[in-house]
Amino acid sequence: SHLPGLEFPADYPTYVPRQKVVEYFEAYARHFDIRPRFNETVVAIEKTGDGWAVKTASGKGFYVENVVLATGVNRVENIPRWSGDESFRGVIMHSRKYKNPKPFAGQKVLVIGMGNTGAEVALDLSLNGAETYISVRGPVSIVPRDVNGRPVQLTARAMSKLPFGLGDWIGTQIRKRVIGDLSKYGLKTDPTPPTVLLRKTGKTPVIDIGTVAQIKAGKIRVLPEVKRFFASEIEFMDGQKLPFDTVILATGYRARLQDFVPDLEGFLDKNGLPKQPVGTGKWDGLFFVGFDNYKLGGILGTIYNDSATVTQHIRARQTAESSV
Repeated sequence: SHLPGLEFPADYPTYVPRQKVVEYFEAYARHFDIRPRFNETVVAIEKTGDGWAVKTASGKGFYVENVVLATGVNRVENIPRWSGDESFRGVIMHSRKYKNPKPFAGQKVLVIGMGNTGAEVALDLSLNGAETYISVRGPVSIVPRDVNGRPVQLTARAMSKLPFGLGDWIGTQIRKRVIGDLSKYGLKTDPTPPTVLLRKTGKTPVIDIGTVAQIKAGKIRVLPEVKRFFASEIEFMDGQKLPFDTVILATGYRARLQDFVPDLEGFLDKNGLPKQPVGTGKWDGLFFVGFDNYKLGGILGTIYNDSATVTQHIRARQTAESSV
């Protein structure tokens, strides 16, 4: 996975750490002379004549024929509410604000949500001195990070080329063998093949890097869905109440394109994501990169593919206009 036109350096590891990704993005911007306008918040994108007016919070405006939106599926934190949460005397924070486990050492911490973020935050806390719990609402799809030394994403891509259903069956058998039955630890696993779940719902399977082992070792305790908050306790759907110092919401994000692009009804799917990267009809001239959350390969692969599609359409528009 890499962005179009510039691969990761050859000495980068298979699993690229955060700082290396940052360095790659900075090198990418230098390579293509990309100069972002930082601290320039877009507040509205509106149709005007044959193009689009882009308005910013500072009052600046841009009038262009084409607009590429690449704000991503993780733009705005999803912060659910529970009865009594305003009276809770502990800390409630979204996982976006989580930086490292040091502030939570010695605390009793509840992570709500077990996607990849929740699983990794819980793992990090459990390895660094926090008494760690994770609240899980429903069945979770979990896969190992590696299969016989090979990244699971590459294995999934290879199996997707097998006859219909065969790759999904093999993937399910691998998961059963490596992950096993977690029900006795309070965690139900989703029986749906991970690739089917991704294609149908956009839910990425939890790629396990050690969380399952910590759950099995009793270092992370799995709890059911939260029912309500009290001043110093939280009640769960099974009736038990437990005290916590900190609650970390690993409850995901929303794209929320409607915040600055009006009248997208019909173009977005039920998850609020564009149905395709190229706008047509009244959305002609709008393009969307990095929103296809339903395919294998991760976000960089999605950006790579979307960029090629968008570039092709913009060139075609320019060619058509110049020939008139």
